[in-house]
Amino acid sequence: MEGAEESPLERERRLKVERLRARGVEPYPWEFPDRVPVSDVLGRCAALTPGAVATNGPARVAGRLRGIRQVGKTAFADLEDLSGSLQLFLRPDELGEPAYSQWLGDLDPGDLVGADGRPMVTRRGEPSLRVERLTLLAKAIAPPPEKFHGLKDPEARLRRRYVDLLSSAETRARFRARSLVVREVRRFFDAHDFLEVETPILVPVASGAAAEPFVTRSGYLDEGLQLRIALELPLKRLLVGGFERVYELGRSFRNEDMDATHSPEFTMLEAYWAYSDYTDMRRLMEAMYVRLAARVAELLPDLPAAREAVELFRPPFEVVDFVEALEGASGIAGIDTRSREELRGLARAVGATVPDRSPAGKFLDKLFEHYVEPTLLRPTFVVDHPLSTSPLAKRHRSKPGRIERFELYCRGYELANAYTELNDPDDQVRRFAEQLAERGVEHYALDRDFVEALRYGMPPASGVGFGVERAFMALTGTPSIKEVILFPLTRSAGSAGPRPEP
Repeated sequence: MEGAEESPLERERRLKVERLRARGVEPYPWEFPDRVPVSDVLGRCAALTPGAVATNGPARVAGRLRGIRQVGKTAFADLEDLSGSLQLFLRPDELGEPAYSQWLGDLDPGDLVGADGRPMVTRRGEPSLRVERLTLLAKAIAPPPEKFHGLKDPEARLRRRYVDLLSSAETRARFRARSLVVREVRRFFDAHDFLEVETPILVPVASGAAAEPFVTRSGYLDEGLQLRIALELPLKRLLVGGFERVYELGRSFRNEDMDATHSPEFTMLEAYWAYSDYTDMRRLMEAMYVRLAARVAELLPDLPAAREAVELFRPPFEVVDFVEALEGASGIAGIDTRSREELRGLARAVGATVPDRSPAGKFLDKLFEHYVEPTLLRPTFVVDHPLSTSPLAKRHRSKPGRIERFELYCRGYELANAYTELNDPDDQVRRFAEQLAERGVEHYALDRDFVEALRYGMPPASGVGFGVERAFMALTGTPSIKEVILFPLTRSAGSAGPRPEP
């Protein structure tokens, strides 16, 4: 239990540390070079018959002990590293009688151990390492969670992710796959000639999305700063500066509610592509998800949702019109011509709690979220939103009152948001002004330097943003964003919960 005094079992393990040091054995050595993955030894064992010992050289492995058992004059220990599990075969005639007895008395499940020996297969056909030498690499004072159940408290699993990882091969596999999927995303954009860049996290004005920022301060500058809520406007400044295809993959921060698909701190990718439009970007996103689905199926072959991702994300994705989908699902006609007051009433009727002075587009988003999003279970591009839903997208070239925008949905939540980018500085000022005149708690901040940048000329372009966590959730069927963030923000242990609204 967190914060509890050490248990008798933990005190007993501390005594073992003292005993080891008294014998001149350092329980926390500095290194263990030249080890090979357990999978290498398992591969060598595959060529052996039951009862055979490899003659082509020793092997050195290291990992965590999962269990130790003694049968007569032989002991067996289960050692695990990231690549797999291996049985250690321990006998006094190999280790020496005194050392054998001492190791059995000093080792515990959870300890990190190195072993030198020869690959072998037991008479019962178990791949093993016939150990000639053991090295304690880190004595675990705290015992691992119960073997078959791990951490039961969901909040403890999130706060103490390191325990969750050491006790769950499934959790380790999921986060390894997430890292490799992020690598695949980078490779995809690199292969399409996008240049990865870095833009500021601390900014004078957090802009580029309708979200509340976290606020901080620079003591040196004696000025207020905010953590970015999006990557959009700095990246579009780079288009002004002459770059033509750029992307950034990094953390964004929004001081808002937490639920199954929202986290205050998350990883976002945004990409901007000069001389293209939102139709080009739609094709790019479709191709990316096809590639990621294939990769996830390779990485997590034992996970049904990952195996099914290839079929789920098979192109072409469905395309639906925002207004037509919302009107069809809600039965409300002429929804894109309704006043803000009418939309607010309609949104309130379905339980939306956004501030009364929010822009009309916010109420439209809430209505869409209520009526349509839960039905979008397969990959679907929702296109051509009403003008009021974003001040940063270009007006639609053939649909008055609309913008050239798409959102990609799957499994009932948004996976990507993209525009043909607005590059008219005068129209941008007007659109920002309209949003600011209607703003509530959530608003688009006016970034005056971005407007100034547009005055120098930004090429026609499309841009897209998507949350890496949501992408991975959709590809793997993971139900909560907290399960795909290694260290998600959680309530402190013993906290009564969120502060009530004033």
